[in-house]
Amino acid sequence: MLPFDVKVLRNALGRFTTGVTIATCRDASGQAVGLTANSFNSLSLDPPLVLWSLRLASPALPAFRQASHFAINVLAEAQVSLSRRFASPVPDRFAEGQWSDGAGGAPVLAGCAAVFECALHSEQTVGDHVLFIGQVEHLHEAGLAPLVFQAGHYRLLGEIL
Repeated sequence: MLPFDVKVLRNALGRFTTGVTIATCRDASGQAVGLTANSFNSLSLDPPLVLWSLRLASPALPAFRQASHFAINVLAEAQVSLSRRFASPVPDRFAEGQWSDGAGGAPVLAGCAAVFECALHSEQTVGDHVLFIGQVEHLHEAGLAPLVFQAGHYRLLGEIL
């Protein structure tokens, strides 16, 4: 039993500001799979590794587990509607946005603040999530302000201090 309420933990974790991404891959049949995720982070510069996590209960989990590659599309401020779309159970999430195939066929979104095309390095089940570690094979970076999320809300970056 936890020494605190899960809602209290969730609220406290929500105080940490994160970027917003769309993680993508291709399933075994070649279909594009993607979802909004804010659990993305850098892991290593040498070798270039990034990580993100996905709930064990996610219907997208089998696709990401079998995929050799995935892409992390770091959304720009103007892409908030795509973030909402990929967080919803709409039938064809990829019907909006300009998509192309990246490394290993993972869908890459145009107009992002950054994109990391990764080969799956490893995965590990931790708690109620699977942690995916990817080796960056290609990246794209643009001078666009990223979309951020904090305390349950999308936010704009503030002034530079």
